Amino acid sequence: MSRKSELLVLAEAAKGFMPREEGLALFGHALELGARVPQGTWLEVGAWCGKSALYLGAAAEATSSVLYSLDHHHGSEENQAGWEHFDPTLVDPFDGRLNTLPTWQRTIASAKLEASVIGLIGDSSIVAAHFAQPLDLLFIDGGHAPDVARADYDSWTPKVTLGGLLLIHDVFVDPNDGGQAPYEIYLAALESARYLDVASEGSLRVLVRVA
Repeated sequence: MSRKSELLVLAEAAKGFMPREEGLALFGHALELGARVPQGTWLEVGAWCGKSALYLGAAAEATSSVLYSLDHHHGSEENQAGWEHFDPTLVDPFDGRLNTLPTWQRTIASAKLEASVIGLIGDSSIVAAHFAQPLDLLFIDGGHAPDVARADYDSWTPKVTLGGLLLIHDVFVDPNDGGQAPYEIYLAALESARYLDVASEGSLRVLVRVA
């Protein structure tokens, strides 16, 4: 089995919410970009337990790029107790809060991707304010509350380079299928005239910066 195939198998098995077809699309678009712009700087907002970081990390390793994987690791609103996606195995007994960081670390270490995937821990907007490096790829898959998603969009999309990719997960046109915040920032990107929609797979939208 090739290294890339091995990593994709690990990604599919990792804890997380991304369907296989969307994960493979994420990998494919990142790999294509990395072939065109090698040694790139990539960032994902919303890491959870590392599933998407493996899909992106496989492409990053293959193209000598680096993925920064950003999360505060305490879960979004929909991950908390009493909500649909609550996972009690991720609760830290020290303070009773969700803590996905140890699982994320094990996921990346087990895949031997620590040279290609770098963890960033903290609030998205605060980190963005101190992050000066331009981004060749930005993947937004953070909190789905409207103010949180908009803050991720406002904080990070100006850093994407011309020709770079903006990928947004959980974009649902129909409110019955899912929350509307990712869809709203997807529309904001289109309305800005800075981004062009170039592909989709399930709830994943792929845009390229054109202005």
